[in-house]
Amino acid sequence: MPRSRARTQHQQRHEPTPIVSDDQSLLDAVEGLPEDDFGDGNVGIDEDLETDHELEGEEGAEDSLLTTTTTTTTPASLDHLKEIGNLASWTVSTAKPGCGVAELRSEDTNLFWQSDGPQPHTINIHFAKRVCIRLLRIYLDYKSDESYTPTKIAVMSGTGYHDLQEVCTMVLEEPLGWVEVDLGAGGTVNTGDEDRNDVVGGGGCLRSWLVQVVILGNHQNGKDTHVRGLQVFSANPTFELEEVPYTNSGMLAELEVR
Repeated sequence: MPRSRARTQHQQRHEPTPIVSDDQSLLDAVEGLPEDDFGDGNVGIDEDLETDHELEGEEGAEDSLLTTTTTTTTPASLDHLKEIGNLASWTVSTAKPGCGVAELRSEDTNLFWQSDGPQPHTINIHFAKRVCIRLLRIYLDYKSDESYTPTKIAVMSGTGYHDLQEVCTMVLEEPLGWVEVDLGAGGTVNTGDEDRNDVVGGGGCLRSWLVQVVILGNHQNGKDTHVRGLQVFSANPTFELEEVPYTNSGMLAELEVR
């Protein structure tokens, strides 16, 4: 055998066998995939999964919005009435820091007054002059406050703290929302449920300098209390100018509480 031929066979026996790449088969497999699977260069992104997460986020945002949104419509019971709480000086028996009169009077029902002491808890509404009160509205939320929710409330009235007299007493069961005490219609307590309305006082308008709301008891024998809103309404007289016998501006100014 010639020497050059033997060397060639020897080299073939000792040279490493080349590794055949599977790149072609991989490319063939990739070419068979739909173009949608590539997205922006990320192979295999599940767009349906991303859509599900977006929908879950939107639903979560709607849920949180529903829990904090309050109605802005005016109930029929407030027709021809106006809120006069801004004319009074407000005090409370006790209060936790950050949960005082400002929170009680706020229009945001997520805020509340919280007492910090033994019962009974009191809210004092002192006017500079005698006013005619037709309606009290108290916002209570049993679902959020549970044992902090009042179950028995009394309304007192007088010229001062020395001669307060009881006007009416309310017994509430798991209230949720605005509780209305119509002092101009026999002291009717309106809880939004016609079957649970109750007459708790005498008829007519309540004329008073000082109104005291007394929390006598809470649900589940709770100690401190939460009240998320308290409003005081007076009659808002409406009349045609022709019906007024005198048109003197000074007299007209005295026809209603300013």
